Amino acid sequence: MLKRILAIAKKEVRELKRDKRMLYVLFVFPFVLLILFGYAINFDVHHIRMAVYDQNKSEDSREFINRLTSSDYFDFVKSINSESEIRGILDENVAQTVIVIPEDFSKNIHSNKEAKVQILIQGIDANTASVILNYMNAATATYTQKIVGKALAVRGKQAYLPINLEPRFWYNPDLNSTKFLIPGLISFILIMTAVISISLSIVREKERGTMEQINVSPLSSLELLVGKTTPYAVIALAVAGIILFAGYILFGVTIKGSVFYLFISTLIFLFASLDLGILVSSISDSQQVAFQIAALISLLPSFLLSGFVFPIESMPPVIQVLTNITPVKFYIIILRDILLKGVGIEAFWNQIIYLLIFAAFFLTVASLINKKKKTA
Repeated sequence: MLKRILAIAKKEVRELKRDKRMLYVLFVFPFVLLILFGYAINFDVHHIRMAVYDQNKSEDSREFINRLTSSDYFDFVKSINSESEIRGILDENVAQTVIVIPEDFSKNIHSNKEAKVQILIQGIDANTASVILNYMNAATATYTQKIVGKALAVRGKQAYLPINLEPRFWYNPDLNSTKFLIPGLISFILIMTAVISISLSIVREKERGTMEQINVSPLSSLELLVGKTTPYAVIALAVAGIILFAGYILFGVTIKGSVFYLFISTLIFLFASLDLGILVSSISDSQQVAFQIAALISLLPSFLLSGFVFPIESMPPVIQVLTNITPVKFYIIILRDILLKGVGIEAFWNQIIYLLIFAAFFLTVASLINKKKKTA
């Protein structure tokens, strides 16, 4: 049995060496995806273009503006001289936000009155608009606290805050969205390469007519599948290692948890993905059809329903149930627990169980379809 499995595996390795396109899919394509998605998909907002309509033109208003532009979040692009210019600035996308400082800004500050500032934000992109608003609120709160401290110091008093809030962000203190997205990107790349590669490999045997010869040989279906999937499982593990290393070099993503649990969970996920590819090959008669189906069932659910980009908790209940159709959902949880949190298996053992169920389900369905085709 072992000899037959090794013979199939060696045959697959020889086929891979001759198939340059498949080698590109397995090695070059994942790295290109990592670069593109790693830098393109980013929820962090920097260098927000800001215009200012300063009617006060005082030292206080200038200090307020400098506090906003002192970081890399805001870039001062234009000074507005009249209210009629504001709409044109926003319509022509010269600036993403406009700060309007009234004439009595400085007077109200020194008279212990409320000094109002108007902030106009482009609301076309809701995510960017909310981020801009949060940045503005944080900068304004810091500036306000500084003014209060100065006023109390003049009176010989100390600032008293009934509640002193000190937020601490665990696991991702810099709130770097790339570190949050990299685990999902790894899952996305692995399932695509695994499903596409194994489905094309098996369907290629059908197109060449060699599958009929294999069916009449002493080789069992289990030996064929194990021999076919073993080379791709080894290659996918190597690709996973390369992606992790590239993620560390390019984005600073480190493994905070157990490398052993990472290896085991990745291996189980790969077998679930390969079994999904086997299922695709069982319902496909050409490599073109297999590629289209494999790309569809691995790409769309992994991107939309896995929690890779969009939080599952914010989806409607019906869609939350639908998210269970992809094993990527469970593998992402494992990766984030190991890479970002550094927790043990007690935090994600149930996700491993789900992956094992997926692997068994896909393999069983694929076997039943193949048996039905043989008896037909």
